Amino acid sequence: MSLSDDHLPPCSILLLAGGRGQRMGGLDKGLVQWRGRPLIAPIHDVVRPLTDDLIISCNRNQTLYRPYADHLVVDPQADFPGPLAGVLGGLAQARHDRLLVLACDAPMIDRALLEQLILAAGPQPAVAMVRQDGQWQPMFSLIPRVLLGALQAQWQQGERSLLRALLDHGLCPVECAADDPRLCNFNTLELVQQHS
Repeated sequence: MSLSDDHLPPCSILLLAGGRGQRMGGLDKGLVQWRGRPLIAPIHDVVRPLTDDLIISCNRNQTLYRPYADHLVVDPQADFPGPLAGVLGGLAQARHDRLLVLACDAPMIDRALLEQLILAAGPQPAVAMVRQDGQWQPMFSLIPRVLLGALQAQWQQGERSLLRALLDHGLCPVECAADDPRLCNFNTLELVQQHS
């Protein structure tokens, strides 16, 4: 972290790019071109100054993701088991006590929102998550590394939903409006083209 980030507690950051991209016809979402660059690139630009421990969860195209991360993690299962699996891998890899989790298809995030999440977790820290118009958004969350064991246990018991797993641990909300453009996730090619 740079000197300008002294007011923020250190955190690891995980970018989730390990999905099968079903709504994009099987394309790797983080590498889909948006404004002349892969979707992962503008997210990287925003998060890079906030951490010295940037992790990407990706199940393919590791060579292409490598320049954007300090570490890559791959799900142990080969069938794209979902974001909870990626978060477990990120928590196991993280060097800091808190892990900021973001999706690879939300390139309009800004630093102010990420700072809100980091600070909302408090000193303990707790789980912080964006709540948009009353709906929790687990792809914008801050998770304490101390929860790794509990989340692994939930996984072993069959839980596959990241949101349901985190709800068991209490959530500190970061409230956002329904039309907050920073939360746009481009999970179809049509949405990518609309915002180009």
